[in-house]
Amino acid sequence: MKKQVHLFYSGHVQGIGFRYAVSDIARDLKICGWVKNLDDFRVEVAAEAEEEPLKDFIQQINLHFSRNIKEVDIEWLPAGGQFRDFSVKF
Repeated sequence: MKKQVHLFYSGHVQGIGFRYAVSDIARDLKICGWVKNLDDFRVEVAAEAEEEPLKDFIQQINLHFSRNIKEVDIEWLPAGGQFRDFSVKF
């Protein structure tokens, strides 16, 4: 069953290629959604796919940026079906 996950990453997550790496991981896993920097220096991610690829997505991000991420807030939601691909928002 498809789900949506809404993530907020804090720590040293801006200015290090975080958004582009997240985008690459999402595309590899065929996950739709977006990633963007926030003014408070966090990074926000909205992603939608089957639950297992989403769990893999979160795990890969956490492994790739384990030194940079201090905290991640995760909210699981029902799939909304509004995403067609994965993009970096500005």
